Amino acid sequence: MTTLVTGVAGFIGYHVADRLAARGETVIGIDDLNDYYDPSLKRARLATLDRLHGGRVRFVPVDFADQAALEEALAASTIDRIVHLGAQPGVRYSIENPHAYARANIVGHLNMLELGRQRRVGHMVYASSSSVYGGSPTMPFKVGNPVDLPVSLYAATKRSDELMSESYAHLYRLPQTGLRFFTVYGPWGRPDMAVWLFTQAILEGKPIRVFNEGRMQRDFTYIDDIVSGIVAALDRPPLDDDRTKPGGSGAPHAIYNLGNNRSEPLGRLIDVIEVACGRPAIRDLQPLQPGDVPATFADIDDTIRDLDFSPTTSIDIGVPRFVDWYRNYTAN
Repeated sequence: MTTLVTGVAGFIGYHVADRLAARGETVIGIDDLNDYYDPSLKRARLATLDRLHGGRVRFVPVDFADQAALEEALAASTIDRIVHLGAQPGVRYSIENPHAYARANIVGHLNMLELGRQRRVGHMVYASSSSVYGGSPTMPFKVGNPVDLPVSLYAATKRSDELMSESYAHLYRLPQTGLRFFTVYGPWGRPDMAVWLFTQAILEGKPIRVFNEGRMQRDFTYIDDIVSGIVAALDRPPLDDDRTKPGGSGAPHAIYNLGNNRSEPLGRLIDVIEVACGRPAIRDLQPLQPGDVPATFADIDDTIRDLDFSPTTSIDIGVPRFVDWYRNYTAN
């Protein structure tokens, strides 16, 4: 079984490739190694995959938003399944550089759908986001909730991906599963995410920016739990049986939340990081940023039922693991 993983040098892509290779599968990983954040972190992830798995993970440098380059790069490769995790991430950055999101998240997603259709892959799992729920006051967020009022361009592109996937599932019966991720953190994480930013600032004795004056809640989900959900979804393609799937489709297309099913106050996250770092934070209270939402909280009943998904890692366990990894990574 050969699985194509997009964004393989990214945070979640690296961990998915590691998990699939560890259980004996062949992985073709693609990434353009762009400079949204320091590419040296991406190269370090790739080097670790090579050290752990050797030829079982084959890296192909290519921008999946470039259709011609993508087709050429994969022309000689057999692909059985796709895990499409590559994207332009970040809510705030979408306000500064909107065209990057249209290119990577919309054109790039279409290219992956076309690749899946042409290769007749058995299943395509793709990354959506909890941001599609916008500023909904209804908690927890259920997959069946209305998601037509995005408050950021990033959210709009992720909802567009879900709609494009539905059309391909309907027209071409391409089996797909969309996964709405809720604030993923852990070792090898992204430097633009709160857990990394807070850890770095606290250890360096610098202030941390606390948005909405700390009146924020997030469903923080540890990377190992997220990867377990992705792999479980990959192994369970939705059936083409006309039954309504989570997300409302009668085609072979399902949508699930992947979260910890627990919404934590931002202040408590900072408290846990302080303990793990062994020093207090200097809290710089800031207003709510454009595109941000005050709270997220995943309803995962469908995910538990269909994917046997059971997140087990609280921030009390996951945050110290990240801080330990961060200390080791930055010391080298």
